[in-house]
Amino acid sequence: MPAAPRSSHPALPWLAALAVVVLWASSFIGIRFSGAHLSPGAMTLLRVGTAALVLLPLVTLGRVHLPRGARMWAAVLGWGVAWFFLYLFVLNAAELYLDAATAAMLVNLAPLIVAVASGLLLGEGISARLLVGVVIALGGIGLITVATSTGHVEGPGLVLGLLAALLYAGSVLWQKPMLAHIDSTSMTVVGIWAGFLASLPFAPQLVAEVQVAPASAIASMVYLGVGPTAIAFLLWGYALTRTPAGVLTSSSLVVPALTVVMAWLMLGEVPPPLAAVGGVLCLAGAGVSILPSVVRSLRATPSLTVPDHTA
Repeated sequence: MPAAPRSSHPALPWLAALAVVVLWASSFIGIRFSGAHLSPGAMTLLRVGTAALVLLPLVTLGRVHLPRGARMWAAVLGWGVAWFFLYLFVLNAAELYLDAATAAMLVNLAPLIVAVASGLLLGEGISARLLVGVVIALGGIGLITVATSTGHVEGPGLVLGLLAALLYAGSVLWQKPMLAHIDSTSMTVVGIWAGFLASLPFAPQLVAEVQVAPASAIASMVYLGVGPTAIAFLLWGYALTRTPAGVLTSSSLVVPALTVVMAWLMLGEVPPPLAAVGGVLCLAGAGVSILPSVVRSLRATPSLTVPDHTA
């Protein structure tokens, strides 16, 4: 069993979740930019390889505890391959057939899947408020998609986008119960290294492509490895240990709204009025879903110790 961490303020998991959604929103900008110069496999290897190297000091400092037993090893490695190789690769490949707006809409079906499945499978219960909030936010995502889509949508992209959503939801549901047996930092580091090893067959492709790709495209993927992967997933694991999976995943419903704002500020893509309305709905829906849990946790008195695993 993992050791209990030091005391934690009840606001910290939600601050971690806020950082995660900002970092994940920026990843759509990076994928959109680098995808014009690098193939899906090369992008995946460069991103997760960077994350694996960034997290290596945690291993040398003794912060990573290896899984115990063959069954736990298999579970963590399988989760890592699903989350940090298959999901990333499928998402990159989907945007070959879809514009970024449509891809983001499909991927963000995951919070609805997690909200229902965590209630049925993890015993978290299915809150009407949570489902209403998710539906409101999905309506906002739909408006953003209608307003910003370029119309570049092909059948394989729809299949890949839905598969990415299923991998996202499945990985969250897979991780939550395992945190009762392994601490979130160790699980994240081992999982990312599993994803890196699974991505190695794309090494020749990456070597060939980086020789002709602009430095900015390479730098963008390195950033995705450091920020939206290494840092964000450490924070995600920390927050998931301390919050219900369905509620926490609903916080990612604000990602499309943040992506629209970032594209405006960083790429000069002025959002249409309909997209702005959709962004407001995303924020409102996420607020309906998670604010009650945030308020309840902030009213709680910080405990001297917070277990690093919850059932």
